Amino acid sequence: MLFLKKNKTRQHTKVDWKIKHNCLDLIIECAKSIYPNEFGALLRVDDQQKSTISEIILLPGTVQGETHTIFKLHMMPIDFNIVGTVHSHPSPFPIPSDADLELFRKHGRVHIIIANPYNYFSWKAYDYNGDEIKIEVV
Repeated sequence: MLFLKKNKTRQHTKVDWKIKHNCLDLIIECAKSIYPNEFGALLRVDDQQKSTISEIILLPGTVQGETHTIFKLHMMPIDFNIVGTVHSHPSPFPIPSDADLELFRKHGRVHIIIANPYNYFSWKAYDYNGDEIKIEVV
């Protein structure tokens, strides 16, 4: 019997992501409240609308510092509606670091970085490859 190596590259499928306005408001307020430390949480989609981010999940034991957020991923609930992560940067640049890109590749399909001054214009979204994507606020 032959054993073939599986191709581990993901096929990029286009998803028209949306985020609920009140969820984005909560992300903004959480990032502001923990500044100068980074804020971090998981993104969860609506049960009915699988491409609409409707809430965030705070993981117990998450470590938040001035230059990092460390997720305790073993504390993640078994929930197939969790689609990615959100975290803040105390700087004005919502650009993923190498550590962010590593997290993106391993956990989730959509990721949000919100930067200082934490408003509707200071965040960007990325797919699991670290490519910028658009998310509509609904």
